[in-house]
Amino acid sequence: MTFSISDLTSIFRQAQYLPAIKGVNRGIERETLRIKANGRLSDQPHNPALGSALTHELITTDYSESLLEFITPVSSSIDETLQQLKDIQKYTLENINGDYFWPMSMPCIVENEEQIQLAQYGTSNVGTMKTVYRQGLKNRYGSLMQVIAGIHFNFSFSKDFFTSLQKITKDQQPPQDFISEKYFSLIRNYKRFGWLIPYLFGSSPALCPSFLQGKPQKLPFKKAPSGCLYLEYATSLRMSDLGYTNSAQSSLQICYNNVQNYVDSVQKAISLPSAEFSSIGVKVNGEYQQLNSNILQIENELYSAIRPKRVAKSGQKPSEALQSEGVEYVEVRAMDVNPFVSTGISAEQMRFLDILLTYCVFKDSPTLGVEDYQVFAENTDAVVLAGRDPQLKLNDFGKAKSIPEWGTELFAEMQPIAQLYDDANETTKYSEVLAQELAKIVDVQLTPSARIIDELISTGKSIAQWSLDYVQQYNNELAEHTPKIFNTEYLQHLAKQSILKQQEIEANDSLNFDDFLKNYFA
Repeated sequence: MTFSISDLTSIFRQAQYLPAIKGVNRGIERETLRIKANGRLSDQPHNPALGSALTHELITTDYSESLLEFITPVSSSIDETLQQLKDIQKYTLENINGDYFWPMSMPCIVENEEQIQLAQYGTSNVGTMKTVYRQGLKNRYGSLMQVIAGIHFNFSFSKDFFTSLQKITKDQQPPQDFISEKYFSLIRNYKRFGWLIPYLFGSSPALCPSFLQGKPQKLPFKKAPSGCLYLEYATSLRMSDLGYTNSAQSSLQICYNNVQNYVDSVQKAISLPSAEFSSIGVKVNGEYQQLNSNILQIENELYSAIRPKRVAKSGQKPSEALQSEGVEYVEVRAMDVNPFVSTGISAEQMRFLDILLTYCVFKDSPTLGVEDYQVFAENTDAVVLAGRDPQLKLNDFGKAKSIPEWGTELFAEMQPIAQLYDDANETTKYSEVLAQELAKIVDVQLTPSARIIDELISTGKSIAQWSLDYVQQYNNELAEHTPKIFNTEYLQHLAKQSILKQQEIEANDSLNFDDFLKNYFA
């Protein structure tokens, strides 16, 4: 029996099922670039007061030494998650020797690519592997990719939700198989409807000219009076070929129909050799230039707007964890940093993601072929570069639809889900958020990308000047912020413990790095 969205929301509204809706868990990974007071890239190393970037559970670095990453623990409360993020940011800001947080996804003024230092994780094999991986990314795609920031939104339903859904649908599978199946259904629908995210939340329609470093490119950039470059209708240059993309991956044909299909296609992708990357060499004059010369060095190099995830055990690859124990949560990776809030993501955005991801699991989700995923990718690419173009049409299984047309259809179907979340949480905030986002579908000038372009042109400010105004505003906000979850003493303790843990890992290494890598890829 097939259940419609209306059927499922009506059933879940019953007293016995409604609490399961409230049990959604979330976690944020927020990246932010460290900058000097003048808006230029910081060249300071990761401060020891922040602990070890290898082992700290809340504060680390991403691709470059200056790209900080803040990680919130799993929580069922949006307010608690944002409070955690503010506590972490306050402590970090006080311990980076006068550096600030850049509030945008696309980077600040970078005068020379050689300024960008690879993230360092100590002398252990696992730490060395992380740095060599980044060396490979630098050699493959250039250093500037390593200073682009984003937001990763980790999301999972409660066990009660899946127990209820399995009971309602009379499914007879083992519980974990059912859970994995539903998460892959969600992912397929997200691939279809995910263009909504860059349209609604894309916040990188412009960039500092220094990002291009004089390299030729084919995009029809316009130049603002201040000198910044922008695309007239773009929403998220971060998600374009200028940012986190890998053209070599277009032929990988990753399948999202079930766990086994996904694991098989990812493991096949990792083993595919690349003539282009072979020309770089792996170990040149005794120094590693990349982990290997395949299209993907490791699974993390697979760029996807959404990933099925499970917390892996020590030494376990992500796909091995999925294969052995199933999907635990999904990671939405398509979010630009929101420059209009100090945390880089707002409570309203998180609520909308709750609605959208629940819609994706309630909506019928047929298995898909390679051609379907290609169409979905083309839709997202079109929105990324021209999402505010009134002439733009997207392809919904062969039917051409404008964003106002398709978006209005989707929002009408999401309305009962917003109401369901309101009922479960005894609030009206979910319906209010849906109305706010629908307004952007109707009026493109309300999107953050339109707002950014308008402000840059109307004020005549450069991206650096415009961003530094927000930097000062957020510095003041954090200075006045009172930690409620992670106070200074606790974060100092975590920093010291993380350094001791890194030292322990380094002391316990018994293999040289060559043998360590052979074992890892065996």
